[in-house]
Amino acid sequence: MNRLFALMVFAGVPLSIAGSVLHWPSVLMFAIYCLTIIALASYMGRATESLAIVAGPRIGGLLNATFGNAVELIISIFALKAGLVEVVLASLTGSVVGNLLLVAGLSFFVGGLKYKRQEFNVYDARHNAGLLTFAILVAFVIPEVFSATMSKAKTLSLSVGISVIMITLYLAALYFKLVTHRGVYQHKSDEVEEHEEPEWSKGKSISILALATAAVAFVSENLVHTFEEVAQSFGWSELFIGVIIVAIVGNAAEHASAIIMAYKNKMNIAVEIAIGSTLQIAMFVAPVLVLVSLFFPVQMPLVFSLPELIAMATAVLLTIVLSNDGDTNWFEGATMLAAYIIMGIGFYLL
Repeated sequence: MNRLFALMVFAGVPLSIAGSVLHWPSVLMFAIYCLTIIALASYMGRATESLAIVAGPRIGGLLNATFGNAVELIISIFALKAGLVEVVLASLTGSVVGNLLLVAGLSFFVGGLKYKRQEFNVYDARHNAGLLTFAILVAFVIPEVFSATMSKAKTLSLSVGISVIMITLYLAALYFKLVTHRGVYQHKSDEVEEHEEPEWSKGKSISILALATAAVAFVSENLVHTFEEVAQSFGWSELFIGVIIVAIVGNAAEHASAIIMAYKNKMNIAVEIAIGSTLQIAMFVAPVLVLVSLFFPVQMPLVFSLPELIAMATAVLLTIVLSNDGDTNWFEGATMLAAYIIMGIGFYLL
């Protein structure tokens, strides 16, 4: 698999450059850009996995989530620059739903096929449940409800205020988990992590991350310009492209990393990647995009459509119910995957 991704990178990057210069058909370039980003994301995933082995499960999971979300952030910034606010909001929805139901669901399912029962830190699960409730059911729903009787200017001001609060609370949550309460809420599954040698050294991992991120930035900017023609060619809506296509492509790194970790029975890292990534998207990436949009001609308020809000809220509630006990199996994973497929069909038909 690593050889395949290497071939995709060394073929995809030159083809992406050639296609953008020679103006090849948008549908063809859309496919090339998506495959190239997925291949680059695999390198980012391997590099962050090497760093995770050195740093430990919590910091390792945070690194995986951060660099996985870097791809999404880069794509979204270029989409905002192009004025595609609906695509960005849809991709944020897709990231939340995809991480909670697709990534966590696949992790639970794949890991559960190998192990009848897998455990992870129940205290982290309960901590994450509270943050998920705040980030989605409070911070995303409030703007939708209040903006109904507000002008666009007031809605944007409300969104900016909420964004600042969310970023502040997210940083406080990291400080709580990694500094003031690090090691306070231990779980027996934390003590059975096997020693593993990293694939790459620290220096090599950081170098690969930097190069892959730069390449992703270039490819992402060109990918955004293909959305309109691809949507017309396949009859897709901007909502479907954002929720399903961009979200899957943008989160390819943590998708692969979480599933691999679950297969190795490293459920603390797998859960930290899937749920930690969701929290980072909701409490950091989305607010940052609201603030960044202030510098563009078209601003992005933190107001989602009703189908987007219901999809995210449902994903959060199902995830909390299934993961709050710190224990999982393949059937719970299958349940989450079934929910994701149902939502995917719904967004496709909208």
